[in-house]
Amino acid sequence: MTTLHQVPAPRTRKLPWRSWGTFLLLAGPNVALLVVFVYKPLVQNVQYSLLHWNLGSDTATYVGLQNYVNYFTNPKTPTVLLTTLVFAVVTVGGCMALGLALARLLDRNLRGRTFVRAAVFAPYVLSGVAVGMCWLFVFDPQYGLVSGLLRAVGIGSPNWYNDPDWALAMVCVVYLWKYVGYVAIIYLAALQSVPHDILEAAQIDGASPLRTFWSIVFPLLSPTTFFLGVTVFIESNAGGSFDIIRAMTKGGPLEGTTTMVYQVYQEAFVDGSAGYASAIATLLFLALLVVTVVQMVVVERKVHYR
Repeated sequence: MTTLHQVPAPRTRKLPWRSWGTFLLLAGPNVALLVVFVYKPLVQNVQYSLLHWNLGSDTATYVGLQNYVNYFTNPKTPTVLLTTLVFAVVTVGGCMALGLALARLLDRNLRGRTFVRAAVFAPYVLSGVAVGMCWLFVFDPQYGLVSGLLRAVGIGSPNWYNDPDWALAMVCVVYLWKYVGYVAIIYLAALQSVPHDILEAAQIDGASPLRTFWSIVFPLLSPTTFFLGVTVFIESNAGGSFDIIRAMTKGGPLEGTTTMVYQVYQEAFVDGSAGYASAIATLLFLALLVVTVVQMVVVERKVHYR
C-alpha cells in the first residue's frame, strides 16, 4: 500500500530589513515629493473650495458647497463646459488620428527621415507661449500667412480674433501642431516593434496593405493607443492648452475659448476668487478622474498585450 505524503505549503518568505531599507532609500524621496507637491495641494484645494476666500485676504468664511452651487447656476458655465468638451474631442481625436498617420509615413524608408522625425517632434518641446505668439502672426487677418493663402484662392480670411467659433478652431489647430509630433513619435516606436514575421506571413497570404494594417498592425498597437488616449486626454484638459489660450485669445472672444482650466486661472488670479476657483479645479479633477477610470476599466479590456 502506497503511503501518500502531504506536500507542505510553501512558506512566504519575508523581505529582510535590508531590502526594506533599500526600498525606503530609493522610493522614499519620490513618495515624499508626491505627498508634498501633489497630494497635499489636492487635499488643500478641496478644503479651499468650501471657503469664500479672496486671494491675498487674511480671512476666509466657510460656505460649504455654495461655491459649487454658484458654479452650476452661473449662466456662463454651459458655454465653458461645451467649449471644454469640444476642445477635448477635437484635440484628442485629432492628435491620435494625425499622429498615427504621420507615424506610418515616418516609418517608411525615405531619404532624410531622421531630420523629418526631429522636425516633427520639435514643436512639442517648445514653449506654449512662444508657439502661441508666433501663430498669432500666422493667423493675422490682414498680413498673416493663412489669410494670404486664402486670398490667393479667392477666399476671404475668417475673423479669427472676434468670432468665438473661429477663435476656438484657431486654438485647436495650434494645439494639434504642437502636440501631434509627440503622438507620432510614440506610435512610431510601437510600429517599429511589430514583428516582421507576422507582416511577412500576411503578405504571403495575399493580404492587402490596408487589410494588414487594420487586421494585424492596429490591434497590436492597442496598448500604445490606450496609453496615448489617457495621457493626451489629461494633457489636453489639465494644463497643456492653458499657455496657448493665454498667449493667443485670453479666453475670448465672449468666453469662446475659455476652458475649465483657463477659467480656474481667470477666477483665481484675475478676479481673485480663490475659493470659487478651487471649486472649479475640484470639479475638473473629478471629471478627469472619472473619464480616466472609465478608460482604465472599459477600454483596457479591448487592449491586446503581446
